[in-house]
Amino acid sequence: MSDRKPFSQLPFLGEIDVRHARDELPPALGTLSLITPAHVRRASALVREGVTIPLNLPLDVFDPPLFGRDPVEHESLQPNRNEAEDLLHHFNPQSSSQLDGLGHVRAREFGFFDGSTELEIARESIGIHHFAEHGIAGRAVLLDMTVVEPDPFQPRSLTVDELREVASQQGVQIGEGDILIVHTGWAEAYLKNQDPALLAAWSGLEGSTTMAEYLWDTGIALLGSDNPSIEPGPGDPKHGSLHRRSLPALGLSFLELLDLRRLVSAARARNRWEFFFVSVPLNLRGGVSSTANAMVVL
Repeated sequence: MSDRKPFSQLPFLGEIDVRHARDELPPALGTLSLITPAHVRRASALVREGVTIPLNLPLDVFDPPLFGRDPVEHESLQPNRNEAEDLLHHFNPQSSSQLDGLGHVRAREFGFFDGSTELEIARESIGIHHFAEHGIAGRAVLLDMTVVEPDPFQPRSLTVDELREVASQQGVQIGEGDILIVHTGWAEAYLKNQDPALLAAWSGLEGSTTMAEYLWDTGIALLGSDNPSIEPGPGDPKHGSLHRRSLPALGLSFLELLDLRRLVSAARARNRWEFFFVSVPLNLRGGVSSTANAMVVL
């Protein structure tokens, strides 16, 4: 275990109700630094069958893309008779399964996780290229939250107690350095007809101080889900923003819009909820996000 301060001892960001860990972790990696070589070695023992399950939706699967983003345009070229290559136009790494870098969200006047308030500074010190140069691999724990909220289009705030309840039912424990993946069923349900009216609401993790405390004290290194924002949409003002509590304050990054269909099916069939996980972020210097490029190996 690391010698991190417990959440209750972390300082506040100014006068807002957000505790921060900027002095506890290396700014370029945040909570990813909690995944040590020992964690990776232990996680590698979870590879038993050699079955690979990618967690990435197609780049152009959302039509139109969510949140007003431009659709990616794909052009294939044949510069000569024996070769072909691709060009991508309007490519937004967050248009499909995505990884939020630490430069994706700032905490108002208190800035990004590195303490800077200017994006150009943050892009250099906490850009996604630091994640890419480090690499991401470790133990992932999948929690199937559809057992407590089967309708992913309910603006439901999933609580810490419910996370613990599902983990107990599945017989799995979550510890420091783990990647927590939360299944809500949203992506698979939305993709059945892509009705924009369904973007009005969805279930997700509560944005409260209690949730931030759980994530920090448990030592979660990376948090993922199959919904658009990890937290519910629209957010609940009485709880606040889990994005703001996590990325710029705790250094905890998010994987969103993951394709969990095959993984959930495999987990249910085997009654197995822990896996070896790998993500290879884009080595985009100064980037604030990446495609998820995520996979588990059974």
